[in-house]
This record gives sequence, C-alpha cells and structure tokens, in this order.
Amino acid sequence: MSIRVAILDDYQSVALSMADWPSIGAGVAVHPFHERLGREDDIAERLRNFDVIVAMRERTPLPATLIGRLPLLKLIVTTGRRNAAIDVNAAATRGVVVCGTSTLSQPPVELTWGLILSLARSIPRESAAMRAGAWQSTMGIGLHGKTLGVIGLGRLGTDVARIGKAFGMQVIAWSQNLTRDRTDALGVELVAKDALFQRADIVTVHLVLGDRTRGIVGERGLEMMKPTALLINTARGPIVDEHALIHALRHSVIAGAALDVFDEEPLPVDHPLRRLENALLTPHLGYVTTENYRLAYGEAVEDIRAFLGGAPVRVIA
Repeated sequence: MSIRVAILDDYQSVALSMADWPSIGAGVAVHPFHERLGREDDIAERLRNFDVIVAMRERTPLPATLIGRLPLLKLIVTTGRRNAAIDVNAAATRGVVVCGTSTLSQPPVELTWGLILSLARSIPRESAAMRAGAWQSTMGIGLHGKTLGVIGLGRLGTDVARIGKAFGMQVIAWSQNLTRDRTDALGVELVAKDALFQRADIVTVHLVLGDRTRGIVGERGLEMMKPTALLINTARGPIVDEHALIHALRHSVIAGAALDVFDEEPLPVDHPLRRLENALLTPHLGYVTTENYRLAYGEAVEDIRAFLGGAPVRVIA
C-alpha cells in the first residue's frame, strides 16, 4: 500500500527531525511543505494526491470547499485537540477522519511574560540601540505594585495570573463566564469588563477565538485604558480589533502593544503594524518550542500509525 503524507506549514524546516516518521511503515512517503500554500486553488492542486494531511494548528485552513476537492484524502491530523481552521463536520461527511495531538501549555505562558517584560523595559529597542552605539535611550516601567488585567482565566490565563502575583502585581480578571468562586480560589479579583480596561496597567488576552470573543477588545475598551497601559495578545489575532488597535497605537491612546498573533498570518510585509515603534511583534511563537514540536509531531506519527492499523486514536468529533 502506498500512502502519501503532507506536512503543512513547516516554516522552520524541522518537522522531519521532530519525530520518527519512518516508523509509520514501508510504502509511506512524507512530504513537508515549508512555504504557505496560499490560495485555495493552489492548495487543492498541491494536495490532490495526498492521503493524509498533518496540519499545524490554525495555519492553513481546511474548509469544506477544500476538503471536497481532495479526492484521496482519508485522514487529517492537527496539532492540538482543537483547530477552528478545519471543518470537522465536512470531513466527517466525506468520510475523512480528523485526529489531534497533545500540546504543552507552558510555552505560550512563558512567551506572554517574555513579551510583558520586553515591552515594559523596552528590551528589543535598547538592544538595537546598543548595536547602533547608544546607551540607555529609554526609561522602562516596573511591574511590582502594578495591576495586571487578565481576560480569560482558563488554563493559560490562570498560569499567567499566578506569575503576575509572584511579581507582586495586583491581578484582576474578567471573561464572560468567569465566577467569583474561580477567582477567589486563585486570589484574583473578579471585575467587570469595563473596570478591567480602566484599572489595568497591563491587559493580557487568553481567550479562545469564537463568535462571542471575536473583536472583544475593541475601540471602546482601548479608549478606556490608561495612556500608559500596555496590551498583550498571545491568544488569537481577531480577538482584538486590529484596526482599532492600530489607531490606538498611532495616536498614543495606549503606550504600546505586544502581539504574537494576527488577523492574517504570516503577517504581510507591508502591514502597518510593522511600522509602529510602540508595537512589539513576534511571529506566532507561543507554541513554537522544541519540546512542543516533539510532542505534537510525535503524536501525529502515532495517529497515522493507529489509523493505518484500523484503530484511530485522539479522534476529534
């Protein structure tokens, strides 16, 4: 039996070194795509002869229209246990199995704090200035005694909040279903959404993207924030209204933003965010660690082996 496996969006050209792909078995050909495939017509043409697609979570979308144009497709494996970019129902209708993998929660939490510290102390700017011959060109802000506003107190938001308390920050939190029992157990203050924007020195977003959360940080919330406040988004780009944020940064409505996620990824070269000095940008690095890749790609190999053996595991319904 000959099986062709496509690994999508292997930007760093590391996927083949992160797992034991040959263990899938003889007759299986694995092909990584290092570039983003682009338009749906291009994707359909490039993937039409593949039986299995391994998708990095929420990079290349796999909607119903695309799935219907892949005649040989039998299995989709996504990193993570949820992928809003895959139409799971359409896959099921076509008889295509969708499986997931585990991922680590620590990397995005660590990156969140890396961004907070980098923005608060102007670390990237000072590093660049030193290479240009300067010395102490900015004045940072300390975190101790400041107020951290956490939007979304799930697994990631909880860990971010705990670290904020370790820095000696007052931590406040809001989300649509957050309860006082949850915040009291963490020593965090439950506040209304408007109060969070008004009181926080640093606002950090940790929500899942969905219809209720899209654009939840918008013009009104940004205008409520202190002019010295900072916004951090390591969740999903569309949770923050991008146009409103660009306006707020251009006009110093807030002091700065650190963003790891964007409405369009990769971020276009000519995007206005790239030209704003008070925007600290990273290319969706939240989950990009050696440990996370080894876990996700390793379990992707297990998923493919199990599927070919007739007993799929980690199936996403």
